[in-house]
Amino acid sequence: MTEEIAANPDDSLEPPEFWQGVEQFNQQQFYDCHDTLEALWMEAVEPQRSFYQGILQIAVALYHFGNQNFRGAIILLGEGMNRLRHYQPTFAGIDVSQLLERSRSLQEKLQQSQLQQSQAEESREPLSELSHQVYQGQPFDLPKIERVAGSGQ
Repeated sequence: MTEEIAANPDDSLEPPEFWQGVEQFNQQQFYDCHDTLEALWMEAVEPQRSFYQGILQIAVALYHFGNQNFRGAIILLGEGMNRLRHYQPTFAGIDVSQLLERSRSLQEKLQQSQLQQSQAEESREPLSELSHQVYQGQPFDLPKIERVAGSGQ
């Protein structure tokens, strides 16, 4: 299924709670973002329902990442990206393509690091720099939600 969701360029249609969730996401308050968007998601109808759920899943993935649950982060990044891919390039005043690109980049780094970690354990070799960065909790370029130029709010 590769159908695209019609773009909703008018972000003024989104409730204030959505923008609160976006702000929480961008401030890396992923647990709060989850709570805010979950309340919207439970009441929403399509196409917003799946859109909110996709962002929510990426937020939970980043929460898992922050708690060093890398397997959970990889899985939920994939689920969130899969849900949002139909909303590209933009939806509700959000640059969905950019969010997906940054989420995919993080997922690939985590997958590579997990593979390197597994190989290092088997061969008893030191961790690569990437794996060391992941497992030592060093800063990563986490996804952000960017507004489309010219959108309100």
